[in-house]
Amino acid sequence: MPKLRNYHILISHSWDYNSDYETIKGWLDNATYFTWTNYSVPLSKPLDVNSKRELRDKLRNRISLCSCVIILSGMYVSYSEWIDYEIDTAIELGKPIIGIRPRGQERIPSKVSNNADIMVGWSSSSVVQAVRDYAL
Repeated sequence: MPKLRNYHILISHSWDYNSDYETIKGWLDNATYFTWTNYSVPLSKPLDVNSKRELRDKLRNRISLCSCVIILSGMYVSYSEWIDYEIDTAIELGKPIIGIRPRGQERIPSKVSNNADIMVGWSSSSVVQAVRDYAL
């Protein structure tokens, strides 16, 4: 059997919606014939920083190492300075963006829909296939 590719992924998300992040993480962890390294910043492991500039630098470094960035496109994205920064940085660094429509949500923030390389529904198979198809 050929060696599996290891995808380097940052899941951009709001800490206020940590359960959605955990769901996506679980889908990736449990996907068949799929390995990944998590470059996200979960609520349980915040970055040790002393300033916004230091946080920007650390996020930029993580994104630079990624194969793709996954954006959970809840309407809270419209109000998140950090998700906005992660999208802009992914674009600047040429990293593919995979947008995920939250369960049953019809409206998607234009920041995500206008910049995602692909938008997928709320399902493990859609997310995993998008990573396989779009990750660098």
